[in-house]
Order: sequence, then C-alpha cells, then structure tokens
Amino acid sequence: MSAPTADGLQAGRRVEEVLDRLAATGDRQTHEAAEELVRVLMDFYGAGLGRIVERLTALEPGADPLAALLEDELTASLLTLHDLHPEDVRTRIARALDTLPEAELAGYDEADGTLRLRTAPDAGCGCGSSAEDTLRRIEDVVAAFAPEVTSVELAPAAPAPPLLQITTRPPAPARVP
Repeated sequence: MSAPTADGLQAGRRVEEVLDRLAATGDRQTHEAAEELVRVLMDFYGAGLGRIVERLTALEPGADPLAALLEDELTASLLTLHDLHPEDVRTRIARALDTLPEAELAGYDEADGTLRLRTAPDAGCGCGSSAEDTLRRIEDVVAAFAPEVTSVELAPAAPAPPLLQITTRPPAPARVP
C-alpha cells in the first residue's frame, strides 16, 4: 500500500484507479458500494470544509478562529478524526456533555474507552422519547466530539433526597372538659 498523499490531483487519480480495479473484478455490488462510499465521504468532507469556510468568514474581528471551529460538532469531529484536535479527550467529553443537559459525567475509563454517565435528575423532557433514544442521541453527540469513547453506559440519576416540608404546627385541638 502506498503512503498517503497531500496532492489533490494525485489522490483523485488514486481513487479512480482503485474504483477501476474494483470494476474490473466483475463484482458489480462491491463496485457500487465502493462508489457510494466515495460519494458519502466526499459529501462528509465537503460539508466539513463548507462549515469551516462559513465559520471563518463569519468571525467577528478579534475572535479566535480555532474556538469557532471547535464549537461546531462537524468541524470538531473532522479535527478529531485526523488527530488535529488541540483538546484532550476529557476536555472534548466535557464539551459534548455541555450540549447534553440530560446527562452527567460519572466517569471515563481511558483503558477501554467506556464513558459512564448518569441521567440528570431533571432529565425528563416530557417528549415521550425512550431511554434507547436518549442513549443513541448521547452516543451520537459524544462520538462527534470524542471518538475514543467506545461505549456509553447510562445509569439513572441518584434519587433525590426526600423533601422536608417545614410548616407551622397546626393549633392543638381544644380540650373538652
């Protein structure tokens, strides 16, 4: 396998060569799947580059261009995908959780990539979404910011302490003689 190249023309030729080799095998399904993969990746990178241009051209004078890119889920995921993100994994997890009010950090195991979360005590949105939907949404957001996370475990929030009501004592009943 050849080394990756930064030359766009050469990379385009290489993609065409690989697609042509796949077409020559006669396996039409594999060739179509490869072409679809190329289209999906081109769309993904095109959207990312478009977002970078959009964010950089919309910057206010004196604004930090890197911060503008890191605040965006798509551009942050592209930077992370290529080991270009300047923040460590724990900072990126915290950034992801800032966008997820329904989850609180319980722990992260760097050795196996497991992120442990608790649902926030006030996580009920009343929208009827299931725990599965919530977990899937959390996994999607975390994956964009921290692909090092290989699994997410979601535990219910700790029960709230009992509510103590402080009231005035009702008057004592009148004594009957």
